[in-house]
Amino acid sequence: RTMAGPRFLKIFRCRYSSHLVSDRQFSALKTVQRCLSTSRTSFAESADLTKEAIFGNDHIEMRRSLNKIIEKEINPYVDQWEEERSFPAHEVFKKLGDAGLLGVCKPVENGGLGLDYSYSVAVAEELGNIKCGAIPMAIGVQTDMSTPALAKFGSDVVKKEFLEPSIKGDYVACLGVSEVGSGSDVASIVTKAEKRGGDYIINGGKMWTTNGAQADWMCLLANTGEGKPHQNKSLLCMPMNLPGVTVAKKIDKLGMWSSDTAQIYLENVRIPQSYIIGEEGMGFTYQMLQFQEERLWAVAAALLPLEECINATAEYCKARMVFGQPLLNNQVIHFRLAEMQTEVEALRSLLYRATGMYLEGNDVTKLASMCKLKVGRLAREITDGCLQYWGGMGYTSDVLINRFHRDFRLVSIGGGADEVMLGIICKYMDIGPTLPSKKK
Repeated sequence: RTMAGPRFLKIFRCRYSSHLVSDRQFSALKTVQRCLSTSRTSFAESADLTKEAIFGNDHIEMRRSLNKIIEKEINPYVDQWEEERSFPAHEVFKKLGDAGLLGVCKPVENGGLGLDYSYSVAVAEELGNIKCGAIPMAIGVQTDMSTPALAKFGSDVVKKEFLEPSIKGDYVACLGVSEVGSGSDVASIVTKAEKRGGDYIINGGKMWTTNGAQADWMCLLANTGEGKPHQNKSLLCMPMNLPGVTVAKKIDKLGMWSSDTAQIYLENVRIPQSYIIGEEGMGFTYQMLQFQEERLWAVAAALLPLEECINATAEYCKARMVFGQPLLNNQVIHFRLAEMQTEVEALRSLLYRATGMYLEGNDVTKLASMCKLKVGRLAREITDGCLQYWGGMGYTSDVLINRFHRDFRLVSIGGGADEVMLGIICKYMDIGPTLPSKKK
């Protein structure tokens, strides 16, 4: 139906009729269009409501509600927050929480909407309309990095104390996994939580902690036993206002300026043993499950910024005159932009396939790792390639492409570096290096 619409016919005639389509063929298309005109949905309406296979009308309405908040409460202030190197997380999160957008997949009994994970993907993708990478990342830490394990495995006690206020936007959460000497190698963390009486006593430190300077609590991964490194860790809910918790410094970064990133010291921090998430010793497994959602979320949040880079570059090159003609007239440029858009669409399809399989209860570690690898590569290729076509203007802070170039360099590093993703994919393909067998 939509292919026979007026807009399609206009484009079809404009681009192809003089070369490929005869008047008889084009008239036949018009006849088909007239026959369908009484029952078809307009092209624009159809594209809006059935744009993607995993999104229905409810997803679209949720995205529209979120977009209103973005355009009214966030985007007008992004430039200011970028200059200040921080954004008011409690204020922004409260507005999102009041709209029900911080717990779309969380249990209804804890204040969430109880929807499936496709709604989280829809929210993440819409957050890509924010004119920076930092604030969507901070929101993602709250919704899809610090709280999934808590929602799935936490006791009623910790859900009530930490999950519910996080869903409402009253609390800001952070994730404490990476350390000075332990990034992608999660099993090598050294922070310890030792039992003493009815409490855990925590000593160590965390690094690269997004939201760390403003957070009310941390989802902390710590060693709680002496066993094997994949079986001796637990996830704990740790309030950030306790004695012994020190925000050592806010880290000055290449990009993501408006999101605070902190180094945190932990010295004899005491929390009740009831603040554990799930079973003791299962923290590594829980964190690996959280990584699946984190990586899919990161891909969804990057799609619209990458498209914005391509579209803004096309418009700039169309207006920029070089040697008497638009810069976009150069085949190397418009072909390269077409290649970039094709890559983004391929990534979107991979994301939606992984999401669909995840909704069916499948292990999507391999697909999520592929998604994360691909978005990291594209984040570098597209932002750098587009900035090149902006010339000297792209090297200034006056244009969005400059900010995206800085912000999205993180995607190949954070949440598992590209090389780690390749290692995971190789394991699932059974093509990784093998150790020589020991001689008897």
